Amino acid sequence: MAKHRRGGGPTNNENDELPKAKLSLANLKKSLRLFGYLKRQKWKFLMGMVFLVGTASVGLLFPVKAGALFGFFDSNPANLAANQSKLMGLGITLLIILLIQGVFSFGRVYFFTLVTENILQGLRNDTFKRLIQMPMGFFSKNQVAELSSRMATDINVISEAFTVNIAELIRQTIVGVGGLVLMVVLTKWEIARWFVFIIPPLTIVSILFAKKIRKYSKGFQDKIAEASVIVGEVLSGISNVKTFTNEAYEIKRYTEKTEDIKIFGFKYGVFRGTFFAFVITFVFGTVFFILYIMVQMVMNGKLTSEQFGQFLMLALFVAGSLGGLPEQVASIQRALGATDRVFELIDSDIEDIELFKDNVPAKRSNGEIEFKNVSFNYPTRPDFDVLKDISFKASAGETVALVGSSGSGKSTIASLILRFYDPQKGTIEVDGVNSKDIQLTELRKQIAIVPQDVILFAGTIKDNIAYGKPNATDAEIEEAARKANAYDFVTSFPDKFKTLVGERGIQLSGGQRQRIAIARAVLKNPSILILDEATSSLDSESEHLVQEALDKLMVGRTSIVIAHRLATIRNADKIVVLQHGLVQEIGPHQQLILNEKGLYHKLSKMQFELS
Repeated sequence: MAKHRRGGGPTNNENDELPKAKLSLANLKKSLRLFGYLKRQKWKFLMGMVFLVGTASVGLLFPVKAGALFGFFDSNPANLAANQSKLMGLGITLLIILLIQGVFSFGRVYFFTLVTENILQGLRNDTFKRLIQMPMGFFSKNQVAELSSRMATDINVISEAFTVNIAELIRQTIVGVGGLVLMVVLTKWEIARWFVFIIPPLTIVSILFAKKIRKYSKGFQDKIAEASVIVGEVLSGISNVKTFTNEAYEIKRYTEKTEDIKIFGFKYGVFRGTFFAFVITFVFGTVFFILYIMVQMVMNGKLTSEQFGQFLMLALFVAGSLGGLPEQVASIQRALGATDRVFELIDSDIEDIELFKDNVPAKRSNGEIEFKNVSFNYPTRPDFDVLKDISFKASAGETVALVGSSGSGKSTIASLILRFYDPQKGTIEVDGVNSKDIQLTELRKQIAIVPQDVILFAGTIKDNIAYGKPNATDAEIEEAARKANAYDFVTSFPDKFKTLVGERGIQLSGGQRQRIAIARAVLKNPSILILDEATSSLDSESEHLVQEALDKLMVGRTSIVIAHRLATIRNADKIVVLQHGLVQEIGPHQQLILNEKGLYHKLSKMQFELS
């Protein structure tokens, strides 16, 4: 997961931020679950492994044959024709090896890609399927950015591991180990021992150096990101900075951060310089030392030119493979960490939802709702009771308004009716049945909500209305738009119902979005309707149109109306007055307004005076 700071985005490469898992047997066993997604594709994975071993084996054959080119340095000019023929034959052999290597490489990539895409498709589908069925408590504890990262970044890391890193790790291991064995077999032990005893330790030291440099690099980028955050905050809030005359304060804050960057950058530069000095002095010095010994042996007749060439070519291949192993191991560790995070999602508890039953109509409910001594606190705040021993009843077809100051628990009651959460104490009954005993999909099919802040999906108006009934006909969608007072403005657009609403419905006004949400609710045809301050942020004209549409929608349905503006709920059958999670009063407007000591009378008086 990418780190985020105040006002800023990811600090650096997201892959660098992913947690790395140890290459333990337990973690490797967890990752084997991925192969369960192969199903009928297992033979393709085996074919990929065959091509992988083939490309590594042929890759070792090439330096051995290519090293024979050095043998022609000792050839007798008198046998020029014969030597040229041998050279031509060797060249053709090398070309054939390269062609075979190319075929094996293509086969490896082809089959591993097929396997990976099958795994990823199943993994993506299962992850999204589980994610969308998570309870609301899960989403209150997890940020959307983190969940999106698991869906995108983590799965991409797994994809890269399967298509590139695992194959490269196996290939480079075969080339590295096989090359060392061939060095000992084909050349003199006097030379091979230097490579075996010196190069691997130097490689390990280089890996540790590189790891430290990556850590410093990440820290350096974090420091730069912190400075960038300050710039972004200041420029986006420049009016506040100037209003409060805090230019000097912001300059000081930024200067202190750039001082940190300078100091850290100097340390980072010294460390990098030390690493490069080490590489040039020891690594290249060691290579030069081995070459020096080999040249001496060739001069003394203890080593042939062909053996010299074979060792040199093998050394290049082995060094390249050993040098690439740390990065492949680190990538696989990231993939194991990503796999663990994805399966953590897949294994999480989900709601009891019946999927793929959109075309099956729910049994029609009467819509009677009763809260019996309900107490509730959110999972993220277990010590704070939002609702305390709440009891009230909404008979079938009644309109019950919930009023009270902010934080009194009105929206929480709506969430409990929808069973986004379950109460810690008490029961919520629908038609006399505990809502916990009603299948969740069946319950929610009976309920529609029109919220204050309507969020539309970035599609067409038609798509957004049809969300209330995915299999609705065009005629049903148009009729719903008419009932929601949306038909006139929709048909005024050039593309009519095919008009794109933009991300979160940004292309439409607040009143237009509200009427689309009402049309969606009309199409769903619920028994229970929840209106969560649906007109509070609208201008007078839009409020009139929306309220008119809501009045039509509420006919014949049990309606729970949450409102701050008390003028909109005077005609409610019942008003439940809440304060600090407790029911203070229950009754119709005419009754409550007469109680001069009551909270409802006080709220009404305050709003009247303000207006």
